[in-house]
Amino acid sequence: MKRMKTILGKLMMLSLAAVLFLAACKGGSGSSGSGSSGGATTVTMLLLGDKPTNGKLEKILAHNINPRLKELASAELSLRYISWADWQNQYQLTMASGDSGIDLVITATDWLFAWEIARKGGFLGMTDDLIKTNAPITWGEIPASHWDVCRADGKIWFIPEDQYTQYTNHGVFWRGDWGREGGVTKVTNFAELEAYLDAVKKFHPEAVPYDVSGPNEDRYDAMLDGFFQEKNMTQGIRGIATGNYGIFRYNTSDPYKVISEYYEGPEFPEAAAMFDRWAKKGFWREDVLNYTGDTQQQLELGLSGLRQHHSITYYGTVRPTMDRLFPGSDMGYFYWGMTNKNVGKDLITHGAMAINAASKNPEKALQVYDLLRNNKQIYQWYNFGIEGEDYVLTSDGRRDWPPNYDPDADNGLGGNFWAGRNDKLELADAKWWSGTAGLIAELNSFAKDYPLEKFAFENSSVAAEISAVGDVCATYLPQITYGKTNNPAQAVAAFRAALKAAGYEKVRDEIQRQVNAAYGK
Repeated sequence: MKRMKTILGKLMMLSLAAVLFLAACKGGSGSSGSGSSGGATTVTMLLLGDKPTNGKLEKILAHNINPRLKELASAELSLRYISWADWQNQYQLTMASGDSGIDLVITATDWLFAWEIARKGGFLGMTDDLIKTNAPITWGEIPASHWDVCRADGKIWFIPEDQYTQYTNHGVFWRGDWGREGGVTKVTNFAELEAYLDAVKKFHPEAVPYDVSGPNEDRYDAMLDGFFQEKNMTQGIRGIATGNYGIFRYNTSDPYKVISEYYEGPEFPEAAAMFDRWAKKGFWREDVLNYTGDTQQQLELGLSGLRQHHSITYYGTVRPTMDRLFPGSDMGYFYWGMTNKNVGKDLITHGAMAINAASKNPEKALQVYDLLRNNKQIYQWYNFGIEGEDYVLTSDGRRDWPPNYDPDADNGLGGNFWAGRNDKLELADAKWWSGTAGLIAELNSFAKDYPLEKFAFENSSVAAEISAVGDVCATYLPQITYGKTNNPAQAVAAFRAALKAAGYEKVRDEIQRQVNAAYGK
């Protein structure tokens, strides 16, 4: 079933151009029409994440944000969510639907493959004048070089979230108290990680060492990427989707040469043997590929010893939450590339805002976005709520929970505005881990800029091969990375043979050709 969903998502991506071209023609570019309420145009924003059930954001929209938007832009904001359940495919299916009821779209050039959607007609190509006229503050804040990153064929395809500092490099979070019980005092590489998981298995039989959900893990290749980063000075080439996987990479010493440990070299067989060993040791559930539980929830219940995600999740959520729930748990963070300082900085388009090509209200959409991103009152209402109800300010101006606030029951706002956050309007979070500044300074001291930021792969000449390679990845990678093969070395060999038969080398060579052309190689 999972594979059928993946295939369906790819087929819908291939049909995106035709479907959305017709929808865009019907939609026009006016700022009025069916999306209006009482003289105000309704602008609908598509978000990633589970829709909150506490009604808080709906109340703030109705009583605070929308009255202000009506006053300033004759507009109202409506939200639509793509749930985390099967989000990769559901996002692509939604964009392929030609739904003219969607105006603003949260996107990204790496994890949401914005360039592919733009090429297939999913996003509106914006002129400089369109943005200058309808989002003048945003236009003035973003430097020309950053606009150029988002420009192709004379148009701007999305607006970068370039005024917000974050790190979304990945790694795993582990319990220092549980590690010390087994003599593990640090986890900075995969060998030490295995020793830690051994300790959890031995001393905490009530827990699953890594209670991961196979279907809901953000990518089956996340740990593989981390393993490759540790063994080699390599990073993934961003924004090239082979299904839900990114298998094309580069070495930081030669960033313009396309390589892949997935296809050749000793690292993948070594990783496969490790995962096979971990499965035999019982580091995750036997039914991991079908288990749909919540790893974070299990961690908070003391029933998992590990979670995989990125830096901002560690210092903004996991560490402070575990400090509160389990004082002395001393959650550590082993980020990929820790030992060899092989860490990449975020793209300025790791979060970005696009206009749906089928939108009937692109001008109004930009006006609303400009206010969401730059109007202090609207920004803080949307992202933080109402002072005194959803947060209070400490004496040093940081944001904290109000008295009697229950973070588990109240569960925040869920605005998920990952496409226009603004350091100047942020309220520092008093609940973030006290070591946040030190971790960010550490990463800043050696993290590398992405050398291919302006590169946007055009995949039409190898679309069939990319689809076939994605099918191969969906067939083999979950089995290999969770140790579900009888012989890991043979499984890797079969995977690589299947990649070759699917056209991997043709795709690789086409990526290389375009990189050479883009950078004069």
